[in-house]
Amino acid sequence: MNILGAPDKSAERPPVIGHNRAVERRRNPQSSEPLTTLQQLPALVVLERIPVPVLAIGNDGGILFTNTAFAEMLGFEPEEVLKLRFQEIFHEAPESESLLSVVHALANMVVKLAHKDGSMVRALMSKSALLRADDQFVLAVFQDLTEQLWEEER
Repeated sequence: MNILGAPDKSAERPPVIGHNRAVERRRNPQSSEPLTTLQQLPALVVLERIPVPVLAIGNDGGILFTNTAFAEMLGFEPEEVLKLRFQEIFHEAPESESLLSVVHALANMVVKLAHKDGSMVRALMSKSALLRADDQFVLAVFQDLTEQLWEEER
């Protein structure tokens, strides 16, 4: 497991045989109370389900988590994004000894991201949802501004 609680990318997953009811209950908790249902959802399930691009980056530059919305914004499948590094996604990021300080410096700024087709995606990157000094990764959301900025520049 990585620090977000997701399976280690390098670990081989056994084939899924049949229906695992315990896993299904964790993914789709059932309760008559909506708040109880929300409280039972694992964080990664919630991050995947929200329609806003989300990315978690480790202090070594590895991508720890991406949701489908982020992957689609860049033309990738989520599994492909997980194989990339910070430097392969972010263009013109400032140089620094600490990758996390670079990501924190880019907070609330428009960043240039590499699309799979070679084009640039310009997106507003949020401040990290994790702000403690001992956090070993950042978790940010993005708003694709590519078309809006292109229209404004015309």
